Amino acid sequence: MLTPDQVAALAAELAEADRMHGVMPRITARHPDATVEDSYAIQGVWRDRSLASGRKLVGRKIGLTSKTMQQATGISEPDYGVMFDDTVFVSGADIPVDRFSNVRIEVELAFVLKRPLAGPGCTLDDALAAIDYAAPALEILNSHIELEGRTIVDTIADNAAYGAMVLGTTHKRPDEIDLRWVPALLYKNDEIEETGVAAGVLDHPATGVAWLANKLHQHGARLEAGEIILAGSFTRPMWVSRGDTVHCDYGPMGVITCRFV
Repeated sequence: MLTPDQVAALAAELAEADRMHGVMPRITARHPDATVEDSYAIQGVWRDRSLASGRKLVGRKIGLTSKTMQQATGISEPDYGVMFDDTVFVSGADIPVDRFSNVRIEVELAFVLKRPLAGPGCTLDDALAAIDYAAPALEILNSHIELEGRTIVDTIADNAAYGAMVLGTTHKRPDEIDLRWVPALLYKNDEIEETGVAAGVLDHPATGVAWLANKLHQHGARLEAGEIILAGSFTRPMWVSRGDTVHCDYGPMGVITCRFV
């Protein structure tokens, strides 16, 4: 395991890469014995420093929720990161590309909690009972660690590659819609790039919310009322560049449009 000094130094290096919109060498190339718990420790130091600087935590993201991505990264469970208030956009926004080191888009559902949710033993039914509403969302992935050869340890330390999110305006309670069958048609510059259905996320997109509550319990935390949970992608990541317009049609959950400037 990494020493506290190594954890603090890597968290500072990631914070500087974020500030400069740069990319740093892989942690695992320099510390091949670093563990998943080390990476969450690095993320935790970075999170606490961000909070101390005045940023406000508004929710969490869940990643690696598909079997394909888990197999590709050699891990058997999802991962998570934190989301701050200055990373939330609404549908129709112009999003500055210069805020990020690189930009990829994933299609997700977001859940807003109406009451706290804690493990251990949290179930899908518990999660659904705690959810106020679901909304369509796009996650903007942003990696501060070189992509070639990156492992799950690198990704978690880098706040699970979270950059920002774009929230749609359609809200549905869990009892108003079959969340497993929410579709998505993802377009870039009027050309369709990806399609998916929300059941691709752990067979039910809210399953990840229950998983996260149980995982946070292991780290001495819980989900709070009002938090936004990005539940995981049901499409492959799509690269975007300056000048690209992104449009995603979620059927009964409405649409999201944004432009990268």
